[in-house]
Amino acid sequence: MHTVKHWFSDSLTGQGLLVLVLGVGLGALFRHDEHPGLWVVQGVLYTAVVMGALAVQRHRTSRATGAGPRAIAGLSRKIRHREVPRDPQERAVMRRLVDDQLGKIERGERWLPYWLGFMGLVAAGLLVLGAARGSLVYSLVVAALVAAFIPWILRMRRRALGLHHYMRAALRERG
Repeated sequence: MHTVKHWFSDSLTGQGLLVLVLGVGLGALFRHDEHPGLWVVQGVLYTAVVMGALAVQRHRTSRATGAGPRAIAGLSRKIRHREVPRDPQERAVMRRLVDDQLGKIERGERWLPYWLGFMGLVAAGLLVLGAARGSLVYSLVVAALVAAFIPWILRMRRRALGLHHYMRAALRERG
Protein backbone atom coordinates (compact mmCIF):
# COMPACT_ATOMS: atom_id res chain seq x y z
CA MET A 1 0.00 0.00 0.00
CA HIS A 2 2.89 2.33 0.82
CA THR A 3 4.35 2.15 -2.70
CA VAL A 4 0.94 2.57 -4.37
CA LYS A 5 0.35 5.70 -2.28
CA HIS A 6 3.75 7.11 -3.29
CA TRP A 7 3.10 6.18 -6.93
CA PHE A 8 -0.15 8.15 -6.91
CA SER A 9 1.46 11.16 -5.23
CA ASP A 10 4.58 11.17 -7.46
CA SER A 11 3.29 9.99 -10.81
CA LEU A 12 1.23 12.09 -13.17
CA THR A 13 0.34 8.85 -14.96
CA GLY A 14 -1.00 7.32 -11.75
CA GLN A 15 -3.10 10.39 -11.05
CA GLY A 16 -4.40 10.35 -14.62
CA LEU A 17 -5.33 6.70 -14.36
CA LEU A 18 -7.22 7.38 -11.14
CA VAL A 19 -9.12 10.30 -12.70
CA LEU A 20 -9.99 8.17 -15.73
CA VAL A 21 -11.33 5.32 -13.60
CA LEU A 22 -13.33 7.74 -11.45
CA GLY A 23 -14.69 9.56 -14.51
CA VAL A 24 -15.83 6.35 -16.20
CA GLY A 25 -17.22 4.99 -12.93
CA LEU A 26 -19.21 8.13 -12.20
CA GLY A 27 -20.48 8.16 -15.78
CA ALA A 28 -21.63 4.58 -15.37
CA LEU A 29 -23.26 5.37 -12.03
CA PHE A 30 -25.16 8.50 -13.04
CA ARG A 31 -25.69 7.81 -16.75
CA HIS A 32 -26.41 4.10 -16.69
CA ASP A 33 -28.96 4.41 -19.49
CA GLU A 34 -26.40 5.76 -21.99
CA HIS A 35 -23.94 3.79 -24.12
CA PRO A 36 -20.74 2.70 -22.28
CA GLY A 37 -18.63 4.24 -25.04
CA LEU A 38 -19.94 7.64 -23.98
CA TRP A 39 -18.77 6.96 -20.41
CA VAL A 40 -15.27 6.29 -21.70
CA VAL A 41 -15.24 9.36 -23.97
CA GLN A 42 -16.38 11.58 -21.10
CA GLY A 43 -13.85 9.97 -18.76
CA VAL A 44 -11.04 10.63 -21.25
CA LEU A 45 -12.21 14.24 -21.67
CA TYR A 46 -12.32 14.78 -17.89
CA THR A 47 -8.89 13.18 -17.57
CA ALA A 48 -7.41 15.40 -20.27
CA VAL A 49 -8.71 18.56 -18.58
CA VAL A 50 -7.55 17.53 -15.10
CA MET A 51 -4.15 16.34 -16.33
CA GLY A 52 -3.63 19.56 -18.28
CA ALA A 53 -4.36 21.59 -15.15
CA LEU A 54 -2.05 19.40 -13.06
CA ALA A 55 0.75 19.67 -15.61
CA VAL A 56 0.49 23.47 -15.66
CA GLN A 57 0.45 23.56 -11.85
CA ARG A 58 3.50 21.29 -11.64
CA HIS A 59 5.36 23.38 -14.22
CA ARG A 60 4.65 26.60 -12.31
CA THR A 61 5.75 25.07 -9.01
CA SER A 62 8.91 23.66 -10.62
CA ARG A 63 9.74 27.06 -12.08
CA ALA A 64 9.10 28.82 -8.74
CA THR A 65 11.23 26.41 -6.72
CA GLY A 66 13.89 25.41 -9.22
CA ALA A 67 13.31 21.70 -8.57
CA GLY A 68 11.81 18.88 -10.60
CA PRO A 69 8.39 17.30 -9.98
CA ARG A 70 9.84 14.26 -8.16
CA ALA A 71 11.87 16.46 -5.83
CA ILE A 72 8.80 18.60 -5.13
CA ALA A 73 6.74 15.50 -4.35
CA GLY A 74 9.43 14.33 -1.92
CA LEU A 75 9.66 17.73 -0.27
CA SER A 76 5.87 17.93 -0.02
CA ARG A 77 5.93 14.59 1.74
CA LYS A 78 8.55 15.96 4.16
CA ILE A 79 6.37 19.01 4.79
CA ARG A 80 3.42 16.77 5.67
CA HIS A 81 5.64 14.85 8.12
CA ARG A 82 7.27 18.05 9.48
CA GLU A 83 10.76 16.91 8.49
CA VAL A 84 13.33 19.64 7.96
CA PRO A 85 16.10 18.60 5.54
CA ARG A 86 19.71 18.76 6.69
CA ASP A 87 21.17 19.55 3.27
CA PRO A 88 21.40 23.35 2.82
CA GLN A 89 20.53 23.17 -0.87
CA GLU A 90 17.47 21.00 -0.22
CA ARG A 91 16.50 23.32 2.62
CA ALA A 92 16.65 26.31 0.27
CA VAL A 93 14.41 24.55 -2.25
CA MET A 94 12.00 23.61 0.54
CA ARG A 95 11.96 27.22 1.75
CA ARG A 96 10.96 28.36 -1.76
CA LEU A 97 8.34 25.59 -1.97
CA VAL A 98 6.85 26.51 1.42
CA ASP A 99 6.74 30.19 0.47
CA ASP A 100 5.12 29.37 -2.89
CA GLN A 101 2.47 27.07 -1.41
CA LEU A 102 1.75 29.37 1.52
CA GLY A 103 1.31 32.26 -0.90
CA LYS A 104 -1.17 30.21 -2.95
CA ILE A 105 -3.15 29.26 0.15
CA GLU A 106 -3.25 32.83 1.42
CA ARG A 107 -4.22 34.25 -1.99
CA GLY A 108 -7.03 31.72 -2.24
CA GLU A 109 -8.49 32.96 1.03
CA ARG A 110 -10.05 35.94 -0.73
CA TRP A 111 -12.15 33.72 -2.99
CA LEU A 112 -12.93 30.97 -0.48
CA PRO A 113 -16.24 32.41 0.85
CA TYR A 114 -17.47 32.88 -2.72
CA TRP A 115 -16.59 29.30 -3.70
CA LEU A 116 -18.19 27.88 -0.59
CA GLY A 117 -21.29 30.02 -1.11
CA PHE A 118 -21.49 28.89 -4.73
CA MET A 119 -21.27 25.26 -3.64
CA GLY A 120 -24.08 25.85 -1.14
CA LEU A 121 -26.21 27.52 -3.82
CA VAL A 122 -25.67 24.60 -6.19
CA ALA A 123 -26.68 22.13 -3.46
CA ALA A 124 -29.77 24.19 -2.59
CA GLY A 125 -30.65 24.52 -6.27
CA LEU A 126 -30.37 20.78 -6.75
CA LEU A 127 -32.61 20.22 -3.74
CA VAL A 128 -35.23 22.55 -5.23
CA LEU A 129 -34.97 20.86 -8.63
CA GLY A 130 -35.20 17.44 -7.01
CA ALA A 131 -38.30 18.47 -5.08
CA ALA A 132 -39.87 19.92 -8.22
CA ARG A 133 -39.19 16.76 -10.23
CA GLY A 134 -40.24 14.46 -7.42
CA SER A 135 -36.91 12.62 -7.09
CA LEU A 136 -35.09 13.79 -4.00
CA VAL A 137 -32.62 10.90 -3.71
CA TYR A 138 -29.83 12.31 -5.93
CA SER A 139 -30.48 15.83 -4.64
CA LEU A 140 -30.21 14.74 -1.02
CA VAL A 141 -27.04 12.76 -1.75
CA VAL A 142 -25.40 15.76 -3.44
CA ALA A 143 -26.54 18.12 -0.65
CA ALA A 144 -25.13 15.73 1.97
CA LEU A 145 -21.84 15.47 0.09
CA VAL A 146 -21.59 19.26 -0.18
CA ALA A 147 -22.50 19.62 3.51
CA ALA A 148 -19.66 17.21 4.38
CA PHE A 149 -17.22 18.65 1.81
CA ILE A 150 -17.33 22.27 3.02
CA PRO A 151 -16.11 21.56 6.60
CA TRP A 152 -13.51 19.16 5.17
CA ILE A 153 -12.18 21.92 2.90
CA LEU A 154 -11.95 24.33 5.82
CA ARG A 155 -10.24 21.75 8.04
CA MET A 156 -7.70 20.80 5.36
CA ARG A 157 -6.98 24.47 4.64
CA ARG A 158 -6.41 25.17 8.34
CA ARG A 159 -4.15 22.09 8.58
CA ALA A 160 -2.14 23.13 5.50
CA LEU A 161 -1.70 26.66 6.86
CA GLY A 162 -0.48 25.26 10.17
CA LEU A 163 1.97 22.89 8.49
CA HIS A 164 3.39 25.56 6.22
CA HIS A 165 3.73 28.16 8.98
CA TYR A 166 5.48 25.55 11.13
CA MET A 167 7.84 24.64 8.29
CA ARG A 168 8.58 28.28 7.51
CA ALA A 169 9.53 28.91 11.15
CA ALA A 170 11.55 25.66 11.36
CA LEU A 171 13.45 26.47 8.17
CA ARG A 172 14.30 29.98 9.39
CA GLU A 173 15.34 28.65 12.78
CA ARG A 174 17.71 26.03 11.39
CA GLY A 175 18.75 27.98 8.31
